[in-house]
Amino acid sequence: MQVLYEDNHLLVVVKPSGLATMGLADGEKTLLTLAKYYVKQKYHKPGNVYLGVVSRLDVPVSGVVVFARTSKAAARLNEQFRHRTATKTYLALVEGCIEPAAAECVDRIREDERHRKVWITRDSIGKESKLSYRRLDQLAACSLIEVRLETGRKHQIRVQLASRGFPILGDRKYGARSVFPDGIALHAWRLALQHPIGGKTLEFVAPVPAGWKKFGVGVQ
Repeated sequence: MQVLYEDNHLLVVVKPSGLATMGLADGEKTLLTLAKYYVKQKYHKPGNVYLGVVSRLDVPVSGVVVFARTSKAAARLNEQFRHRTATKTYLALVEGCIEPAAAECVDRIREDERHRKVWITRDSIGKESKLSYRRLDQLAACSLIEVRLETGRKHQIRVQLASRGFPILGDRKYGARSVFPDGIALHAWRLALQHPIGGKTLEFVAPVPAGWKKFGVGVQ
């Protein structure tokens, strides 16, 4: 497990694609179970280890994930995410030359639990979802973009980009025709937040996975 930061209140790690953050049956490996094992072994913790999940990523997505090591830290960090004072920046490779080169996307998203997908909808049941993106580079038949999330809906980036004709590479669930070597080409690149004790601003950066280099991505 790749650890970006740790202290008595936080554990910040890099999730590889293909691994669930949490929520599987007992005995199945998740990022949470690996993180708890890491803390238990390193600090010789007896009994159960507490880790609060304050950020999570879809299974095929890689990047920064934050765990709280105390309930007090978890409550304060959840407030930051709820009030959008924590900022999340993603990198994505999308099919085609994305136009316009920069834009804000605002939609209403509705979850379809039966098919484990979400949809863009115009009815009032959908939740307002906002993001902004900018194109960083054009790489052959795909675009490298930076995405800033303003809301944190399930599959939000995936469905909002796909609905505009630019699905993420490898994301067959949302219409991609391309193949990506490891999961999908969506990476939680940077996360900035205030430390739950003391308020110092912290920024964490997860290196781009090795598989992205095949597409000419050199972002660090």
